[in-house]
Amino acid sequence: MAVELRPSQALRLLHELSLAQVRDDAPDLSQRQLAILLSVYLEAPPHTVRGLAARLGVTKPVITRALDTMGQLRLVSRRRDEADRRNVIIQRTVEGALYLERLGDLVVATARALPR
Repeated sequence: MAVELRPSQALRLLHELSLAQVRDDAPDLSQRQLAILLSVYLEAPPHTVRGLAARLGVTKPVITRALDTMGQLRLVSRRRDEADRRNVIIQRTVEGALYLERLGDLVVATARALPR
């Protein structure tokens, strides 16, 4: 479904969404962490540190640091790839799925509340 927004409306949506997230009691994620989380949940698995680094155009240590924080929040989990022990597989969690479900609901509600 295509959504038509003027640039000022798109920025207003981003602003209102950011304000709503700040007011919420959910964990604050950086843009990088949110991009990783969305990639893991919206794109087909498997997800590896190496693959996420390539997808986001950053280094593996950058992904690892973000995953450290997200793992502590239980938004994702990690395990070694049994087929290739050099790879780390990033897995979805119930907590991560619930976080993104709430975020999706927040995006919809915020977009609906925008002035036309």
